[in-house]
Amino acid sequence: MRKFKENNITIGQVAAAAQVSKTTISRYLNGKFDYMSADTRKRIQEVIKELDYHPSNIARSLKSQSSKVIGCVIADISSPFSSILLKGINDVCSSNGYQVLFFNLDNQSDKEMNCIQELLNSQVDGLIINTTGYNDDYLIDLKNRGVPIVLTDRCISQQGVIDTVTTENYHITYACMKHLFENGFQKVAFFTQGNGRISPRVLRYQAYLSAMRELYHLDGEKYSFLIKENDLDNCTEQLNLFMQQNPDERLAIFSVNGVTMLNVLQAMQRAGYSISENLGICGFDDWGWASLIPPGITAIAQDSYSVGVEAAKIIFKRIASKRKSKPVFIELPNKLCIRGSTDPSLAANYKV
Repeated sequence: MRKFKENNITIGQVAAAAQVSKTTISRYLNGKFDYMSADTRKRIQEVIKELDYHPSNIARSLKSQSSKVIGCVIADISSPFSSILLKGINDVCSSNGYQVLFFNLDNQSDKEMNCIQELLNSQVDGLIINTTGYNDDYLIDLKNRGVPIVLTDRCISQQGVIDTVTTENYHITYACMKHLFENGFQKVAFFTQGNGRISPRVLRYQAYLSAMRELYHLDGEKYSFLIKENDLDNCTEQLNLFMQQNPDERLAIFSVNGVTMLNVLQAMQRAGYSISENLGICGFDDWGWASLIPPGITAIAQDSYSVGVEAAKIIFKRIASKRKSKPVFIELPNKLCIRGSTDPSLAANYKV
C-alpha cells in the first residue's frame, strides 16, 4: 500500500519540470484554470504525479484561506444509500454557505487517493470520505497533517483515529437472524456481492456467522454465496445451488444490501421460486419498493440522510475549531422492519 508522505520537492522544481512558471503551478494547485490550456494542465498533472509532489502548505491553507467548498468522495454514487447520504451532506453545506465538490469512485481503491489529491489541490476546506476501505494509511496521514476529514458509513480498521459517522450493523443483523430463527427457518444463506474491506458488510457478515454458530449450530461459511455484480445468471445459479442443497427445509436468505436483495428477488422470479412459508428473504436496505413487493419484504432501514448531516456538522466544527480534540465515533441506530417475507402471520394481512 502506498503511503502518502511529505517529500522535499519544491514548487520551483515542479515548475521547471513542467516548463511553466511558479505562478502557473500555483494557479493549477488552486484550481484556477482560466487561460490555461488542456495540454498545460495535463503536463503539470503528470509532473506532480511523477515527482510525488504534495504542497506542504495544504493544512495551513485549509485553515486560513476558506474556499467555501467541501470535498466529498463517494465510493459508489449509483447506490440509493450514497445518493441520500450526499443529499444530507449537501443540505448542511448549503445552509452554511458552502458548496460540495464530489467524486465518484465506482468502488475503485486506486482512484481514491487521486481524487482526494485533486480536491486538496483545489484548496477545499475539508474532506468527507466514503472510503473504499483500502487506503487507511493514506487517510490517517492526511488527518495527522491537519486536514479536516470525516469518514461516513464506512470505517477504517483503526477506530478512534479519524472522525467517523456510521450506522450500527452488527447487532441489528444478529437481531434479524434471531427473528428468522424464532420464526422456524432452519437454514439461512448469506448473499453478497463481495465484502472486501467495506466495514458495514464485514460487520454484517461477522454477525451472520455468529448467529449461525450460536443459534443454528451451523458453519455459516458453508451457506455463504458470492454473486457477481450485475450478473443475473450467476445470481440465479447461486440461488438454485442453495435451494437444491437443502430440499424440504424452511429456508431464508439474508442479503447484505439493497442491491443484492433486488438481484436475489429477480433471480427468484427467473427460477420460479416464490416467497412463502418455506422460503423467506430479508436484509439491508429498506428502500421504497421493499414494502410494496408482496407480501412485504423484511428489511433493515438505515438513515443515510442523517449520516450525511452528522458528518457535515462535524466537518464544520473541525474547520472552525483551532484546538485539537479526540476524534468522535458516531454510530446511528438502524431499524428492523419485519414484514410478510419472514413472518407468515403478517403475510396473511398484506395489503398494497
